[in-house]
Amino acid sequence: MAKNKTNTTIKLYDIEKRDLAEFSEGAYLNYAMYVIMDRALPHIGDGLKPVQRRIIYAMSELGLNATAKHKKSARTVGDVLGKFHPHGDAACYEAMVLMAQSFSFRYPLVDGQGNWGSTDDPKSFAAMRYTEAKLSAFSDLLLAELAQGTVNWIPNFDGTLEEPKVLPARVPTLLLNGTTGIAVGMATDIPPHNLTEVVEACCALLEDPSLTIKDLCKIIKGPDYPTQAEIITPKKEIAAMYETGLGSIRMRAKWVQEKQGDIIVTALPHQISPAKVLEQIAAQMQAKKLPMVSDLRDESDYENPTRLVIELKNNKVDVGALLDHLFATTDLESTYRVNMNVIGLDNRPKVKNLKLFLVEWLEFRVSTVKNRLNYRLEKVQDRLHVLDGLLIAYLNIDEIIHIIRTYDDPKAQFIKKYKLSDRQADSILDLKLRHLAKLEEVKITSEQNELSKERAGLEAILGSEKKLKNQVKKELEQDALKFGDKRRSPIIERSEAQAMKMEEHLPQEAITVILSKNGWVRAAKSHEVDGSMLNFKPGDEFKLQAKGKSNQTAYFLDSTGRSYTLPAYKLPSARGFGESLSSELTPPSAATFEWLTLDLPESEEKIILISNGGYGFIPKIQDLYTKNKTGKLVMKLSEGEKPLCTGPLTADHHGVALLTSEGRLLIMDIKDIPELNKGKGNKLINLKKSAKPGAIPEQVIGIALLAKKGKLQILANKRKLELSGKALDSYYGERASAPLKLPAGYGKATGLE
Repeated sequence: MAKNKTNTTIKLYDIEKRDLAEFSEGAYLNYAMYVIMDRALPHIGDGLKPVQRRIIYAMSELGLNATAKHKKSARTVGDVLGKFHPHGDAACYEAMVLMAQSFSFRYPLVDGQGNWGSTDDPKSFAAMRYTEAKLSAFSDLLLAELAQGTVNWIPNFDGTLEEPKVLPARVPTLLLNGTTGIAVGMATDIPPHNLTEVVEACCALLEDPSLTIKDLCKIIKGPDYPTQAEIITPKKEIAAMYETGLGSIRMRAKWVQEKQGDIIVTALPHQISPAKVLEQIAAQMQAKKLPMVSDLRDESDYENPTRLVIELKNNKVDVGALLDHLFATTDLESTYRVNMNVIGLDNRPKVKNLKLFLVEWLEFRVSTVKNRLNYRLEKVQDRLHVLDGLLIAYLNIDEIIHIIRTYDDPKAQFIKKYKLSDRQADSILDLKLRHLAKLEEVKITSEQNELSKERAGLEAILGSEKKLKNQVKKELEQDALKFGDKRRSPIIERSEAQAMKMEEHLPQEAITVILSKNGWVRAAKSHEVDGSMLNFKPGDEFKLQAKGKSNQTAYFLDSTGRSYTLPAYKLPSARGFGESLSSELTPPSAATFEWLTLDLPESEEKIILISNGGYGFIPKIQDLYTKNKTGKLVMKLSEGEKPLCTGPLTADHHGVALLTSEGRLLIMDIKDIPELNKGKGNKLINLKKSAKPGAIPEQVIGIALLAKKGKLQILANKRKLELSGKALDSYYGERASAPLKLPAGYGKATGLE
């Protein structure tokens, strides 16, 4: 005890002493659990975080349903903070705004009136004293069954009111609208989905619980964002994301090219600002990285919410390459993390795969419907019990009136004489005089019959798990019919975007690349160069040449079936002997280069690639592209075989001619050759096997493409044989058939033209 100056006695209480580390750990863990459970992560049942749930419930308590008039947002925020969510008004209002933005929520829960932000700046919304709001029609799916005994209620923060622990959602809202949140030590990123697809998957699971995630992915193709931009994530990656609950989604802007050549961006990835995209492109223009772009404009308006114009300097610009560069360097292509971390029915956060997510939500929904039906069954049974008592009263109306007029305690007399319950006796005493008409007896009987039928129906559903699931399925289908819509985000697999390379900025000058027998390469500035007339090192000679442009890539194919690429602008000048390819590339020892062409890395042009053993296929030139110095194995060859290759195929080419070392010729239809990106290919020609041990077997020594009504020249040293018309047609055969012998004198043919 102690005394102060005024002699007032002050009691000194005992002070609890605790270790600072222990206290800090406990306080931090409590804070972490609060953030995880009550702020950042949503519940799987209604898909809402606590602040969102409280906003929806508070608005329903204010009567702000979809058919009501809009009311000031400040009124809603005030009720939420004062009754259920004692936190900052700015954060609460921002959560409310997010639920009203059609570009943020796939299915908005709030219907806003006023300035609620824009895609250009989602946080440019007006203050809550200016905007007005009410619940959207979609929010009825969260609130319609709230007063039907479906969910548990908990005290609010000060214990003066009750709030729902979770809303009785009729659809898996969390999967439909998605959510993001950062807690302590964990986070959640769930993408939005299409209502029609999700409901169809739920119904399929109700019918067949053994469905796999692979089966579900046939129904739910992937996320469905509020924007019409393309989802370009490969289907295998989307399936893997649904298998684990973790992954990422890539979105790419949609665009069209108008007649005058301008590029028009019509849809941007989710939550990407048009102003930011234009700023990113403008920065590259100022750095002189986009010389082909002359101007940028934002022509977005009410009719065209997204219309970004990229004006080109001329019609010769490679639009595909430009857009690939912009996709790789700006927000025209964006990646979204997926982390399906959610609070489950066991009140524990966990990352769930697609099937576990849907199965657990269906468990919640079946339980909710069961609670609703039990609640209704109790109401029906109570009403039937009351009607039984009223019917007894009407059948004995005179005695009932006599008892009421005669006895001080008529209720006790009713119970004693007619064996009624307290509930029935009270209902009789509560009757009004106008209800004593004869027609009331008929109404009671009619109501009894209707309620009896309803009771039988409810008991039948509650007594059968199959009927209960069918009821859930029926309600899901009704909701999908009312609120479902078509997919907005198309899923289209696209090649990976890459920034433009140095060679794409270079002038497109005509060049000829010359390759020597010993693998020395050089480039001459012209298409008029004849490589065979150039000087070569002693012991070396001309082998191949190809025409192209300085901004293209040189493709090489060696004798082992490996391809190599080098930028054409890096090749040495033809003024000297050039340089050995081995200084830039690392081919296998003893390998020789057998083919050369010039093209762009992303070229869709096709070639025919065969081995001298008679096997072949059709790859695209881009399939040969590689940055690896050791090359890329394109064609599998047997020992002793070498590859042969044609130039690019065109629409005029319909046949391919194969010449063998035995002076035999086969022409086949190009359509019969398989298209592959690598491998051995199919057998194209039936070659003779060597009869003598050690003798060289028959091989393919020449290949040439044939156009319709074209001609073919057979070379035999200095002699030439020209075939056309019927003479040429006689050598046509099916793939893998035996070739025909050439005329006498051409048994030692050396090549084709």
